This record gives sequence, structure tokens and C-alpha cells, in this order.
Amino acid sequence: MKDNRLTIFQQVRDLETWQSVAFSAALLERMLPNYQLFCEATEFADPSPYRNSLNVIWEWLAHPKTKINFAAQLEKVEASVPDPNDYDSIGVYPAIDTAMSMSALILLLMEEDLQGAVVVSKLAQGTVEAFVEATSEAEISVEEIKQHPLMQWEIEIQQELLAFLANSPKNGDTCKALKDIAIGEGMSNIGIDITP
Repeated sequence: MKDNRLTIFQQVRDLETWQSVAFSAALLERMLPNYQLFCEATEFADPSPYRNSLNVIWEWLAHPKTKINFAAQLEKVEASVPDPNDYDSIGVYPAIDTAMSMSALILLLMEEDLQGAVVVSKLAQGTVEAFVEATSEAEISVEEIKQHPLMQWEIEIQQELLAFLANSPKNGDTCKALKDIAIGEGMSNIGIDITP
């Protein structure tokens, strides 16, 4: 059986820049609650700069002429990355993946890493993989991880976002629809409730 993840990464590589940014922003909507919960649980940092950066990116997608200082956004994001050595909670890893994804997305916008969307796609799946491993009562095989409902859901959402982007114009309605696909089920990619 073909590995869906590899076909996803290839499709992501083929996206136009705005599609790459929109795809990454949608995946980050599903990852951000993991970071927010970690910050709340550990009092590590104020998660609002991450939310603000993502809002600014959606704004840029809907209105590309919006002037944004992406270097300043990147600085804010990179100032609040937890160190896994400081925490024994498994929540630190999804938080780090969110931070790395946000950095990759901003670097993509700055045209410093044109593969930023692939990085976000891989990190989103990696978050789920690590979470499934960490919460499994027994050792779990790669095949079992692929079949796990959370991983299946992550792959399905990524495929749905890619399919939607393939036939959608670059406008605010597309952005809204992408966000709805991403958070429509009211949970982060590892099953944390998203409270509006």
C-alpha cells in the first residue's frame, strides 16, 4: 500500500507560494491549541504572540498588500520556544513542534525557506506520531501508528486541505473555508478541545 504521507509531501512541494502559506496556516490552527495548553499548564510563556502572528498571516493571505514585519514576528515566535530539558510533561513536544512550524511558516513568507510548508506538514504529522507513541500503553509499531485514528485524521485533513486549495481562488473566502476545515471538529491535531 502506498504511503499517503509521501504523496502529501510531494503535493505540498508543488503548491504555489500563497497556497503553501495558506496550507501551513491551516495546519497551525490545529497545532496552536497544543502550544496554548502547554503554556497554560506550565506558565512557560504568554501564548498570545503565536495567536497574533497566525492572525497576521491570515490577514496577509486575505489582503496581500498588507505590510507586515515578518522578521519582528519571527523574533517574537523564537523568543518563546520551550526547552524539552526543562519539562517532564509530554506536552512540551507538541509545543516545540508548533513553535518550529510557526518559524517555518514565517521563513516561507520571508522567502528564506521555500520548503516551509513541507516542514509544517511533516511536523504536524510528527506531533501526532510522537503523541500516539507517548500515550500508548505498549510499544507500538510504525504500521499501528499509521492506522491510529489521530494519524488517519491528520492525513485526511491534510489531503482535504490540499484538494480544496487545488480548486480555490486566492481570496478571503478561501482562507475562511480553510480555517473551517482545519478547526471544524473543534479539536487540535492530538485531540485537545479548541475553545473559541
